[in-house]
Amino acid sequence: MKYQTIEDTIGNTPLVQLVRLVDDDIRERNNVVLAKLEGNNPAGSVKDRPALSMIKKAEERGRIKPGDKLIEATSGNTGIALAMAAAIRGYKMVLIMPEDLSIERRQSMAAYGAEIVLTPVKGGMEYARDLAENMQRDGAGVILDQFANPDNPLAHYESTGPEIWRDTDGQITHFVSSMGTTGTIMGTSLFLKEKNPDIQIVGAQPAEGARIPGIRKWPEAYLPKIFDAHRVDRTESVSQGDAETTMRKLATAEGIFAGVSSGGAAAIALRIAREVENATIVFIACDRGDRYLSTGVFPA
Repeated sequence: MKYQTIEDTIGNTPLVQLVRLVDDDIRERNNVVLAKLEGNNPAGSVKDRPALSMIKKAEERGRIKPGDKLIEATSGNTGIALAMAAAIRGYKMVLIMPEDLSIERRQSMAAYGAEIVLTPVKGGMEYARDLAENMQRDGAGVILDQFANPDNPLAHYESTGPEIWRDTDGQITHFVSSMGTTGTIMGTSLFLKEKNPDIQIVGAQPAEGARIPGIRKWPEAYLPKIFDAHRVDRTESVSQGDAETTMRKLATAEGIFAGVSSGGAAAIALRIAREVENATIVFIACDRGDRYLSTGVFPA
């Protein structure tokens, strides 16, 4: 008998219908809102998919081999996923991240055996990315580079997109995803548009002043190289308040315990559901809510 390994449990996450957050207006419009529960991946987020993909593809090309040291600048979920994937495949992992990110994320990375390098808050992810580049130039390890690596969106082209198409029986009309590295929206968009060019791809961006983990507006010089604006039909901004309020409602009204970026994507999906008719709207619930408890977004 062949048993599964932990790698085999990445992907094929549930697609569930929102029930109590869908009001009469949305029902009368004959719209369905579905959440893709990426927190069900083994390391707890959508980033499990590209993390394993980037390591395995780099191995296949002979760029890395077990025992090597990998370096990545990360805002959290990719770091946890890479720490897990590195543990699975036998690599040393160095993760560089701003010091203000939640303690749960740092502890999760350390639990998988990763070394953590904290950078000043004021430098943001831009500083962390620059430091990673400097370390690679100094021979400290190899950067997989989630921001420029085509194996990031490829993971979603090969898995996330096909799963959504399969589980909606091809009925999806709108896809909503937070935009951070943009790997999820790039790869999923490419697959869905090949199946039906009329599917609307909607990117979630933070409103002015919002600081939502996993959602970014990048300065032009740091815009992810994997990003292609032509694959996004529209972008919608979400405020800090709306993202956090909807995140809490997902938990209390739907039993979906997810993070702040998931709340942002859900808020936009519900916004769209009040504008259109006869729609099947899918949003990515990027991760689990338990890695945000220390931040106070779920007040006791």
